[in-house]
Amino acid sequence: MRKLSLSRRLTLVFALLLLSSCALLGWMQVRTSTQYSQAVIQQLSSNLAQHINDSYPLLNDDGLNNDSVRTLFEHLMAVNPSVEVYVLDKEGHIIGDAAPEGHIKRQRVDLAPIEAALAGHKFPVFGDDPRSADGRKVFSVAPMRQDGHLKGYLYVVLLGENYSALIDDARYNTLLKIVLISISLVALLGLIVGGLAFRWITRPLRDLSRQVHALEMGGMKEMQAMAALPLHKEKEGDEINLLRQGVIGMARRIAEQWHRLSHQDQLRREFIANISHDLRTPLTSLHGYLESLSVMSATLSEADKKHYLEIALAQSQKVGTLAQSLFELARLEYGVVKPQKEHFSLCELLQDVFQKFELAAQTRHQQLLADIQPGLPLIDADLGMIERVLTNLLDNAIRHAPEHGTVAVRLWKEDDRVMVQVSDDGPGVPQELKEGLFVRPSIASQSRLRVGGLGLMIVRQMLQLHGTDITLVEQAERGACFRFALPV
Repeated sequence: MRKLSLSRRLTLVFALLLLSSCALLGWMQVRTSTQYSQAVIQQLSSNLAQHINDSYPLLNDDGLNNDSVRTLFEHLMAVNPSVEVYVLDKEGHIIGDAAPEGHIKRQRVDLAPIEAALAGHKFPVFGDDPRSADGRKVFSVAPMRQDGHLKGYLYVVLLGENYSALIDDARYNTLLKIVLISISLVALLGLIVGGLAFRWITRPLRDLSRQVHALEMGGMKEMQAMAALPLHKEKEGDEINLLRQGVIGMARRIAEQWHRLSHQDQLRREFIANISHDLRTPLTSLHGYLESLSVMSATLSEADKKHYLEIALAQSQKVGTLAQSLFELARLEYGVVKPQKEHFSLCELLQDVFQKFELAAQTRHQQLLADIQPGLPLIDADLGMIERVLTNLLDNAIRHAPEHGTVAVRLWKEDDRVMVQVSDDGPGVPQELKEGLFVRPSIASQSRLRVGGLGLMIVRQMLQLHGTDITLVEQAERGACFRFALPV
């Protein structure tokens, strides 16, 4: 059964249902036809028992008139062998019959059907068959009275033992022929019509199966081709059409995810290339100065040696800082670091961060300004992460602000958040770099153009762990302005 196709299984089930329905219908037809014929026969012969009772004096003063009973049975057997006549007493016991020896199976007939027939109950009415232990047949009945008193009943079984044997044999032959013909016709028509119908019904499913097989064998090219098929928004149609729409929708999602993964892979390649570029410069400088110290150590003065060592140390610190930033960014992106939130004053934290940059600002003759709204509430955040966010933004602003420039930090309350804005009067962010400013560093980071680099990526990851984000604010004056919010 499992090896059959869906259309063949549907055809087989359809044919079995038709055969079962035909057999059931044939049985019901035979049964209703039999009941109808029995009702007709009983209605036509309803006065037979009364006519016999009037024509033959079956009772006399001594009881049952045996001569009259014998004559009656002989006449009935000659005229109509299908009827069987019984004489019953008032309790329904058989006191007279013409049955052969051993054919009587019960000696009493239930009086309830007799009383129903005498009361005019709707035909057919079935009474006990004396020649069967549990059989019931249509009958005609008439009360037998003497001097106005009920003495018994004349009980006539209309379709007797001989009739049942003949009709059962004829019915079996006829029914067998009808059933065989019906089964043959239903099987033939069911296989032809059902096969064609189910083949037509399952054609969309076969087409869908071929498309899914093509997806399995063809890869992303076939997936993108299916994703390009039209997708109806209406949730209507048959189940196969809905299934097809679902497969197309799934193909679209897979194609989109593939495109997103390809884009992320491209970003990863660019990121590795950019980091390699950022590492190459300090490492080359470090290697060059160390090699110079090694080769020219004998000819260099102590001042030159110290100068070379200071440069090499600065380059090694730059490499260490970059490596630490990469490690920190990886831990943030993979969810290793979780914020440990606490309530603290953002104003006090900003003053501490300002102190770290006072010397660098004085060296470049820059001015650090803090615009803090009075009465700011405590914020609920990770103290270390927010300190790192402010440090990265201020370091970024000081490095890109010109000499004698200004770096400003503004704090104010808005709804249930504390807003933070860091701005400078440097060259600003070029339009072509704004889109990827918080996503990845650019190779142009070594040029005069301002870019975010790893510092802004770390800032964004930390703020996203707090359920917020950082944005670049468009402003009329030159410089860059970054803004974010922190929950209170």
